[in-house]
Amino acid sequence: QVNLLESGGGLVQSGGSLGLSCTASGNFEGVADMGWYRQVPGNQRDLVATISRSGDSNYADIVRDRFVISRDNAKNTVHLQMNGLKPEDTAVYYCRAVVEERYFPKGQPYWGQGTQVTVSP
Repeated sequence: QVNLLESGGGLVQSGGSLGLSCTASGNFEGVADMGWYRQVPGNQRDLVATISRSGDSNYADIVRDRFVISRDNAKNTVHLQMNGLKPEDTAVYYCRAVVEERYFPKGQPYWGQGTQVTVSP
């Protein structure tokens, strides 16, 4: 089984910073794309940032100048450094990882449980 463990959520003031981490564990061959998505109650889940195995990153326009995504392939971990946080960044943040397994060599997506990020005015 594959498990995605998220950490780093919490409450911060507007303009502050917060770092999120997500680690994949279990029995698998490798981890391809990893990323973060966020969702506000009543809304769809939106892409925040993704990063490939080779380090190519992709950001939503509204966070590109403020957030930085990175990963450690040896640890199967992805990190999201969030700077200049705004109240509109408040959401549940979900880790997503495309995991390559014995019978799914092209990979299949897994989701973390989600971690709450709240930015006060």
